[in-house]
Amino acid sequence: MSIEPLPPQHIQGFATVAAQLADRIGTVVLGKPEVVRLALTAFFAQGHVLLEDVPGVGKTTLARAIAAAVRGQWRRIQFTPDLLPSDVSGVTIFNQASRGFEFHPGPVFANIVIADEINRASPKTQSALLEVMEERRVTVDGVPHPVPQPFLVVATQNPVEMDGTYRLPEAQLDRFLVKLSVGYPAEEVEVEVLRGAALRSPDALEPVTDTVTVGEMVRMALRVHIADPLYTYAVRLAAATRDHPQVRVGVSPRGVIALTRAASAYALINGRGYVLPEDFKALIGPVFAHRVLLSPDAQLRGVTAAEVLDDAVRSVPVPLPDNQRVGA
Repeated sequence: MSIEPLPPQHIQGFATVAAQLADRIGTVVLGKPEVVRLALTAFFAQGHVLLEDVPGVGKTTLARAIAAAVRGQWRRIQFTPDLLPSDVSGVTIFNQASRGFEFHPGPVFANIVIADEINRASPKTQSALLEVMEERRVTVDGVPHPVPQPFLVVATQNPVEMDGTYRLPEAQLDRFLVKLSVGYPAEEVEVEVLRGAALRSPDALEPVTDTVTVGEMVRMALRVHIADPLYTYAVRLAAATRDHPQVRVGVSPRGVIALTRAASAYALINGRGYVLPEDFKALIGPVFAHRVLLSPDAQLRGVTAAEVLDDAVRSVPVPLPDNQRVGA
């Protein structure tokens, strides 16, 4: 089925709004333009973000800033060992006055949900997010309840302090479009943070756009042109991880879909209505790394997923330029 090409003015409009969002978010998340760009890529690709980093580097601030910049509703869930699935999704309660059951939505019903320290909750509670992240709805007592659109889950976890935590299972990790690390700021950026720490609150951000416009941008990302050789290129990149001698489980077909969706949004952010091989190369780390399970021997020898992905990129030939500018 052919997709109607995006008009050039729509592509430019998308890139302009995305740049304005990145600039606005960058006023509170200082010195991390690529992290902001990748988070917005996930947002426009209808994906979710896992932020793994030490405390205090701005993980929650990034999520709150995205919500403020798009005039969206956000909720924060502090994951703890005693958190119940109903504390996340909501619960049905009997109303004495109406003599009927009423659904009371949980904090997951928002445009942006911050799942803080997600690995501190039990696996049962973590699994409460599985359906809503994939289907964008919550089923309680057999009744589905759709969440607001657009919808983004930004989960955080601390990779250093592991006491009392539950490792996210592969099925849960696979629901995240990208896994990012904010990292420590550069010296000059940290000095700038200290100078204006009281002024760098996401709550003070003026919105750039609204959720209706973001919804339109999400639909635009579905119409980005991807040439047939690039679909093959994406599949071969994933296959290279599956065949790698140091990998126990490679990237799944869901991961390949995630890469193409992310590349479509990434292309529009860069002002293009078509995907290039360079888009896949830029995104393969954030999209694929958390989906690669290394063999025990590779882990003992200190091999990283990033090294495996570098091997995959080198081993798969880049497709020759085709009719990639169709619809540009």
